[in-house]
Amino acid sequence: MVFRRLRPVRGLRSDLRGGEAEPQGRGGSRHVSRPNVRADEYPAVHARLAAAEDELGRLQEDQVAGRTPVKRAPASGGRQTLKLLPYRRYAGVNRDDPLRFYYWPVLGKLYRRRIELCLTECTGGARVLEVGFGSGVAFCNLNEMYDEIHGLDLTANIGEVEAVFQGLGIETRLCNGSVLSLPYEDGFFDTVLLISILEHLKPVELEGAFREISRVLKPDGQVVYGVPIERGIMVVLFRLLGCDIRRHHFSTERDVHETAGRFLREARTVQMRSAVGAVYEVGHFRKAELTR
Repeated sequence: MVFRRLRPVRGLRSDLRGGEAEPQGRGGSRHVSRPNVRADEYPAVHARLAAAEDELGRLQEDQVAGRTPVKRAPASGGRQTLKLLPYRRYAGVNRDDPLRFYYWPVLGKLYRRRIELCLTECTGGARVLEVGFGSGVAFCNLNEMYDEIHGLDLTANIGEVEAVFQGLGIETRLCNGSVLSLPYEDGFFDTVLLISILEHLKPVELEGAFREISRVLKPDGQVVYGVPIERGIMVVLFRLLGCDIRRHHFSTERDVHETAGRFLREARTVQMRSAVGAVYEVGHFRKAELTR
């Protein structure tokens, strides 16, 4: 049987190190002896590691719920790290929701990063509207940046999603509906956030969506959106995962960017790059007068 080396965890140092550091070698580098753990001790060590991970998870949930002090994110944003809950804590979405992908080793990093790029563009304020919130994976971050979280989704089970976050001390105001007809008064939001939503609209529908978004934004309010940049290799990858994205994506990143520019003032656009090139685009636009 082959055992992987374990990273030292607080409280396990004496178990895993089992000796003093070896003398420094050439160049002053320090060499540490290999873990001195017998094979029959590994089950106990793994049990302690699992307990430590569980405790870390509880501490993270406590922080999200506000049971320990949480600093509000600065208004300028700063790079955001997605605050994911344990997978089984989420509720209220169907099997088509990509929630499971966030926890996968490689694909999960891409899924998390696209949301982090969008959140980094959010400047904070009184009210945020997330269109297409799904299971609410961005809510824990938004809770630190805004006084009120509003959400609109076509299919999410509102009661189930709200219950998840009420249990964490996060109040949300959610409803079912479409971005083409937003049930909010004019000039109501500081930020409208849409992550992987606009590509599902046909180009002719984008105008109606941005007209509504502009209407509900405060003067100088912002819209932050993220859309995928379709590449052949990504299409193949998702087909292998059982998803034909071309059946669900009707507008390209260019369609979205050009339409946004007709109604709003561009602040900046950033792209997420991978080994195959740019795979995701995040647009940040500000409220401007309608031109048509």
